[in-house]
Amino acid sequence: MTARRLGDAARTAGLAVPAFRSPPRRPGAVRTIRHYPGGAVVAVQARSRPFDRVAADMVEGVLAANRLEGEAAQRLRLALLEALGDDDGPGGASWSQARMAERETQAA
Repeated sequence: MTARRLGDAARTAGLAVPAFRSPPRRPGAVRTIRHYPGGAVVAVQARSRPFDRVAADMVEGVLAANRLEGEAAQRLRLALLEALGDDDGPGGASWSQARMAERETQAA
């Protein structure tokens, strides 16, 4: 459901939609991206991680797949998170928590 919502929001914003898979092939990685001539594949570690962190990594994957940085990335990051809604995700993780995870990712 999260991948579908992100895909719809990315298309609406004129972005390319990456394919999503889990887990990443690289041992120990929580998120990886592979660029191909026809698009990109974003792999996110979902097992044993809070849902909000997984959702934030998926949003970051969309931005990375489209090679967005700076103001454009920030604007679209917020739009993609908003597209996921403010309802609680599986396990009661809210999207405001996903926004916090995204900010922590930026700070690191």
